[in-house]
Amino acid sequence: MLRTYYDSASAPRGATGQPTTRHVPLPSNTPVWDDGRWPGLPVLESELDADHCVIGLGGSGLSCVRELLALGRTVIGIDAGEVAAGAAGRNGGILRPGIAGFHHDAVRAIGRERAVRIRQLTADEIERFAADTPGAVRVTGWLRLAVSDEEYADCLNERDAMRADGFRADVYDGPLGRGIAMADGGVIQPLERCRVLARDAAARGARLFEHTRALSFAHDDVRTSRGSIRCGSVIIAVDGGLESLVPELKGTVRTARLQMVATAPASEVTLPCPVSLNFGFDYAQQLPSGIVVAGGGRDREMDAEWTEASEPTSGIQRHIDRLVRERLGIRAAVTHRWAASVSYTTTGLPVLAEVRPGLWVIGGYSGTGNLLGTLAGRAVARASCGERCEFASLLARPAARA
Repeated sequence: MLRTYYDSASAPRGATGQPTTRHVPLPSNTPVWDDGRWPGLPVLESELDADHCVIGLGGSGLSCVRELLALGRTVIGIDAGEVAAGAAGRNGGILRPGIAGFHHDAVRAIGRERAVRIRQLTADEIERFAADTPGAVRVTGWLRLAVSDEEYADCLNERDAMRADGFRADVYDGPLGRGIAMADGGVIQPLERCRVLARDAAARGARLFEHTRALSFAHDDVRTSRGSIRCGSVIIAVDGGLESLVPELKGTVRTARLQMVATAPASEVTLPCPVSLNFGFDYAQQLPSGIVVAGGGRDREMDAEWTEASEPTSGIQRHIDRLVRERLGIRAAVTHRWAASVSYTTTGLPVLAEVRPGLWVIGGYSGTGNLLGTLAGRAVARASCGERCEFASLLARPAARA
């Protein structure tokens, strides 16, 4: 059945000047990042052996694969779809340091020392991204904009907390509104980056397979529809739907849907860096081509968005349309609409755990997986090899008082 949405910007105007009802076909659920030129990877159709099997070939899984290779281990990686077919290749392309909460909220939730160190590690990760995949990353800083006096006061609280902890944050009052500007942020073409990492891992000896769903897994055995993998340990690197794949995590993580759009090149606006507003629920960035990518609205239908479904919905898409048209002043046509599944935790800290002997899991990035996911991927690789890692210890440490 053809899915439709109501686009007030393109609707015909009646005698009163108000838009009349018009239903427009919703473009297919394909992110703007996908140029359709990925040649693909083979399907696993045999029995193989390796030191480790990584399930999930998004940013975190590929980070794990690369780290295992660096440790001298043999690795097989599989994905039920294509490389980065989940949230890793379907997000909004924003690199925001820290955990999901704003800095002052993170300090209250997990303690100052841990919040500061995680923010620094994730900010440093942007530089690593730029070195690994320079064509896919831009270091831009970012803006947090306020849509109300209450939110502006909270912006100033965050600025004060960041300055107290040595991070740069300044008041912003300009064409886009008012809020705060932060230096430690950037943007990414997330699907391109993952594909680069996959090609690099394969060239270094990793055996990677797409369209290979794990039907069952234990610490030393993974079964698929056409093959199997015998291994020393299994690492599950999946975000959305994690609680269904690993029942032990029910109550620890919960899957939500994030929805996004992209426009044709919009010369009428200039976004010098990514922006967030509405307490982070809404966000946008502009590509060098002029294309604007925007997302959000989950707070408008929160109960409905706690779901493993990953198709855009009319209500949220209407909200994003208003963000694009009314808040950002963009007239360019919407060309893409898509959604992604991610998992949230109550603390905003990712999951990194050995849920059964030899079976490791990472995920639960709470909508900020581009940076946290790669750190978790490297950390779980080391943990599965019996090595200590600072990031893993930060996640495991009990919360401290701010």
